Amino acid sequence: MRNKKENSNIQSTLKGGKVFLRDKSSKDAFRDYTWRTDPELARLDATYPPSTTFAEFEAYYLDELQNPPSDSRRFGIETYDRLHIGNCMYYDLNPYKSEAELGILVGDKDYWNGGYGTEAVTLLLGYLFAEIGLTRVYLKTLDWNVRAQKSFQKCGFVEYRRNSRGVWDFVLMEIFRSDWETLSGGNRVSKKYQRSVFPQS
Repeated sequence: MRNKKENSNIQSTLKGGKVFLRDKSSKDAFRDYTWRTDPELARLDATYPPSTTFAEFEAYYLDELQNPPSDSRRFGIETYDRLHIGNCMYYDLNPYKSEAELGILVGDKDYWNGGYGTEAVTLLLGYLFAEIGLTRVYLKTLDWNVRAQKSFQKCGFVEYRRNSRGVWDFVLMEIFRSDWETLSGGNRVSKKYQRSVFPQS
């Protein structure tokens, strides 16, 4: 794994054909709160809607933006008409094992089943393997969420185990850099998913 320290003065944009990934912003707070308190979305995330008010959520949200954890990073998923439709992230980054866990939520239901989540995951994998230099990326999804599992399979993830946590049963999936390189045609981000960096405004 490359020893790269991300520059806090640089905002990265990962561009796809339908969406691009960009750094999270304070402007995302209300939509994120709306998605977090949606019972259907909470169930897909194996959790329950929080009872916090928006003011409480926003205070925590802004603090996390100012003091992000070193082992994770969150991105907004945005369409080219500037609509924020969801989020994806990596967390539990382990530099010794050269791996991290991936998560995604397409909160705007108008964009379900259109390939937007699949493209967002593809973009994030390119960043994790080609830019950060990870060896393995893994995730978990609910066993009944076949739609998500099929999307992850399109990105190259394969099931390697199942487990349970409380009332939730999960499918654990993973992808190794060597497999990603085979799927993407090389050990760099494909031309379809170019990465650009520019100073924050």
